Amino acid sequence: MAKYQIYLVRHGRTWFNRYNKMQGWSDTPLAPEGIEVAKQAAHALKDVDFAAAFSSDARRAIDTCKLIVDENINHDKITPQKMMEFREEFYGYYEGMNSPEAWFMVGQPHGASSFAEIIAKYGMDATKDFMKEADPFHEAENAEEYWNRVDKGFEKLDQIAKDGDKILLVSHGTTIRSITDRYNDGSFDVTVSPRNSSLTMLTRDNGKNHVTSYNQMLE
Repeated sequence: MAKYQIYLVRHGRTWFNRYNKMQGWSDTPLAPEGIEVAKQAAHALKDVDFAAAFSSDARRAIDTCKLIVDENINHDKITPQKMMEFREEFYGYYEGMNSPEAWFMVGQPHGASSFAEIIAKYGMDATKDFMKEADPFHEAENAEEYWNRVDKGFEKLDQIAKDGDKILLVSHGTTIRSITDRYNDGSFDVTVSPRNSSLTMLTRDNGKNHVTSYNQMLE
């Protein structure tokens, strides 16, 4: 298998981000300031020799990816492609709810009152398992379901990427946190959310991931 780099960028700020609502498989457009910060990321990444560009199939990620590709030196060579495998976590019943309220309801039975506190006490995968447990429909993704999906995305990238490639991948806050939590050496604090249009760097070598930087702002 090839060794290649993934430039993992969070989408620009959306209306649900502004209102601090749960935004998993639900989707809202980029807010005006989200477009501006995505354009800043595009300018910062314009000279990166991207071999390919991908985003989740959410509009907020698609639009951010297009803004970045349009300014890139290879804009006439690459066409952004959608990969549903890199969607945000599915929050089931809690989609669209006020975020602090949702995480209080999910964490309270386990003695935690916030998303960050659940992560600190139990880890990222527990946030998924607790979410499915608390969902009255039990339709939210648990950790096993979530990673089965994301792992298939990495396997698809392996079929496309060549040795030394630089790949742009626009995804989502909890997904970037989850990947960082699972594939770093403990250097990064994932109780802190990656900011909109921030960059997280990942090296994939022979099917194995290693996160080398997290939540870098692009200006």
